Amino acid sequence: MAAGGSLSIVEYFGGDDGYRCGYCKHENGNFSHGMWSHTMTVQDYQDLIDRGWRRCHALNFHPSKTHKKTLKKVNRFLSKGEMPVEKHDEGHEGEPMDSVHEEGVQPPPQDPLKIDHSEVQDISTSPDTDTTNSAAPTTPRDDAEKTTNVTPKPGKGADPNRPLCRKAKDLRKERRLQKEQQKQQEAVSSSVNPAPSKSASNQPKSLEGFITESLPSDPLHRLEVRLVPVSFEDPDFLASYEESAALYARYQMTVHGDAPYECGESQFKRFLCDSPLEAETAPDGPDVGYGSFHQQYWLDGTIVAVGVLDILPSCVSSVYLYYHPDFSSLSLGTYSALREIAFTRQLQQQSPKLAYYYLGFYVHSCPKMRYKGQYRPSDLLCPETYTWVPIERCIPRLDISAYSRLNENAQAGDARALKELSRVLVLHRRTVMPYAAYARKRKGSNDEKEVEQYASLVGQTCAERILLYRA
Repeated sequence: MAAGGSLSIVEYFGGDDGYRCGYCKHENGNFSHGMWSHTMTVQDYQDLIDRGWRRCHALNFHPSKTHKKTLKKVNRFLSKGEMPVEKHDEGHEGEPMDSVHEEGVQPPPQDPLKIDHSEVQDISTSPDTDTTNSAAPTTPRDDAEKTTNVTPKPGKGADPNRPLCRKAKDLRKERRLQKEQQKQQEAVSSSVNPAPSKSASNQPKSLEGFITESLPSDPLHRLEVRLVPVSFEDPDFLASYEESAALYARYQMTVHGDAPYECGESQFKRFLCDSPLEAETAPDGPDVGYGSFHQQYWLDGTIVAVGVLDILPSCVSSVYLYYHPDFSSLSLGTYSALREIAFTRQLQQQSPKLAYYYLGFYVHSCPKMRYKGQYRPSDLLCPETYTWVPIERCIPRLDISAYSRLNENAQAGDARALKELSRVLVLHRRTVMPYAAYARKRKGSNDEKEVEQYASLVGQTCAERILLYRA
């Protein structure tokens, strides 16, 4: 229950026969076991996602080499307009990432900012809408292939006065040994003549430093990140709604192959705008408050990406990302995740307990979800004890079995398990009552097993606070 007296109301769905999975494409690979929320307080939602999620420690996060490359790549585009050669990998919510992208850059074949949103519905059938491939510029490699088809002149053979060629493997091994010797020498010299302590300027660069690195005062492109609450009463949300919906449709049709009727305005509204989460403010909370938000990325006055976020008492939860397909080579999935981690750190300065970044479910057996493990330090939730376990300790177990108990303590159990089913709160005919009273009213009801499953899913705290709707 929120401070203002609001109640969360949910309906429980005990499962189905399976349906098509959007990640592995298996026709019966997706099974639902959960709830439909009519209304939800931010604290109740925080407690629920702490029963089956994964989290990144935003305050201790350090970008990896791949993350740094992505940030530099975006900054080069903003500064000089350089667009990388495109190769696809997986990133934030299944979006392209930078782990295998080419480092070479070429000017974009056309200005992708010139978007006619009135024609978005036609891109699934129009043959000339694939702007990323229709006019690809020649690369230095292409030029090399054109010029090397010349018959070489006879040579004189290897120069006997020069050293023999060595294998790359041997050269790498020699360099590693040289570096190790240098480290040992430095360690010895520092023990004899201790160096003064490092100043702040010599500390590793922060995530925020990489985000703004190398950006001139007058870049070629200007990127502005705006946070707007998901509310049709908010003027900024309303003003950008149509453009955002058109971008969503274009993304779904191009990236996921949806038909136009599957990603129209009504589907966009239901999926990413009709949030049951109630907006709240708290004295110790962030200035923007809690609730559902769209983090919009405006490039030269045009929306090119939108990250859908829930800001909760202890975390920023990433819900979805959609972007303009012409910018896929910039790895906007990875870039937006890094910006969201930086945003979490910013909110934590206003609300100390808001210290985590949630990326959603982690399915180790699904290659398209493994990218989530690259944001560290992070934890996975044990599915049996509901305790957080560092991901480094989880991966060896998940490599052996797709399902695994992650808590190594064999005696540990679910400390928040509901002890008495009668204490589950039920909403029946607009009346709130414990399940024991509901069961007496509904003599002969056979829903006890389903209520037990619900209580096991949500735990004691939520079962005694959230209203379970029963017809």
